[in-house]
Amino acid sequence: MAEEKALNDQMLARRQKLATLVDDLHLDPFGKRFDRTAKAQALHDLYDNSTLEDLEAAQHEVVIAGRMIAKRGAGKVIFADFRDVSGKIQVYAKRDDLGDNYPIIKRADLGDFLGIKGIVMKTEAGELTVLATELTHLTKALRPMPDKFHGIADVETRYRKRYLDLIANEESFKKFQLRSKIISAIRAYMDSQDFMEVETPILQTEAGGAAARPFITHHNALNIDMYMRIATELYLKRLVVGGFERVYEIGRIFRNEGMDPKHNPEFTTMETYAAYMDFTDVMDETEGIFKAAAAVVSDNLKVTYQGTEIDLGTKFARKHMVDLIKAQTGVDFWKDMSVEDAQKLADEHHVKYEKYWGVGHIINAFFETFVEDTLIQPTFVYGHPVEVSPLAKRNADDDRFTDRFELFIMGSEYGNAFTELNDPIDQRGRFEAQVAERENGNDEAENIDEDFIEALEYGMPPTGGLGIGIDRLVMLLTDSDTIRDVLLFPTMR
Repeated sequence: MAEEKALNDQMLARRQKLATLVDDLHLDPFGKRFDRTAKAQALHDLYDNSTLEDLEAAQHEVVIAGRMIAKRGAGKVIFADFRDVSGKIQVYAKRDDLGDNYPIIKRADLGDFLGIKGIVMKTEAGELTVLATELTHLTKALRPMPDKFHGIADVETRYRKRYLDLIANEESFKKFQLRSKIISAIRAYMDSQDFMEVETPILQTEAGGAAARPFITHHNALNIDMYMRIATELYLKRLVVGGFERVYEIGRIFRNEGMDPKHNPEFTTMETYAAYMDFTDVMDETEGIFKAAAAVVSDNLKVTYQGTEIDLGTKFARKHMVDLIKAQTGVDFWKDMSVEDAQKLADEHHVKYEKYWGVGHIINAFFETFVEDTLIQPTFVYGHPVEVSPLAKRNADDDRFTDRFELFIMGSEYGNAFTELNDPIDQRGRFEAQVAERENGNDEAENIDEDFIEALEYGMPPTGGLGIGIDRLVMLLTDSDTIRDVLLFPTMR
């Protein structure tokens, strides 16, 4: 009784129809395996250009299956639209042809799954259609489908119940298909460049490789705290030490931080490491990755994001961070200056800073304040200060800066790369500086990873490394303004 009170009229009606499937038609309402010979899009590809007369003469027999998403007509004739993973196709069902099989579609509700054997035809209006000769009931939907014309108005419901969004929103469905194809294209490109895909630990004893707050858990058997990885970097570099010269990993990262349209606590990145390369070689690698991904959605490698055309087919610009700051503000950080001088410049330009910051931190803050938003077309920004790049090699000509770049498009960062620091003595010093920052209030600073330093002491060849945010790249290529639109199951409060 309590269950029936919770059901609305439509749900009650569907349960009554479920009972008739069993009692009157002697069918299993939740079906069994079903063999089909074609999918909707394949039929369109094969027969859309065929004439009505040609199809009538050929009598092509097919077996399809899918969810019924529209139904028209009654009595002796029904037209219905069915959707499978590839698309939708119309079915024409006549009582005279189907006989005792006809009640299956007559009693079917939107959302039910049916199997259809039939002949490929076209209506007089020219719509490709399957004329049903046999029907198989596969699954009864006990809840009504979302309104196909209005979709799901409540955004929260779209994200919490993604399956409803996929049913009601064809654009969303196709977006996630594109995401899969984009990642496959990236993998194919990496394989073509002789990279090997690997897997590294998600649970780690040290949270390293990035400036971020980790999720902390406890391993009962070992009685130690462990961390969900905030980056794959340090383990991938260990593999380069071990002799794998080109490695990459596409996988989930976890950061215990705020959420906004560009950030989710768990997200997907790709990190790559190549021995004997430097950060300029990695710029070329990055361009290749982005062009391969863009080719999935655009023949000319141009995409429109939030009304702005982005040309991913051209050679990406390469600009030094200090030059970009000078062009926007007139401030010249090429000059040697004390922390006090840098703080004075920050005060004059209303740039906020922390008491423990060095000159390099302030340079980076100037860039974030005055430059980032101006970088619309793909631009490699290189020359990051040492203070904000604890894992990057120092620049040989000016050791205040590193051989590091970030890729910016539409004012957002899409990649981070550098010539890797392979000097274990310098690396220890950088880690110690990070620990000092943590003691002064920076809770995102890294700890010292002794095992990683030991690995470096065995020798790591000169190496170029890269990290790309896969979700942001998919956002760009599918014109999505929030990361939740490209994550099947985003984190919700």
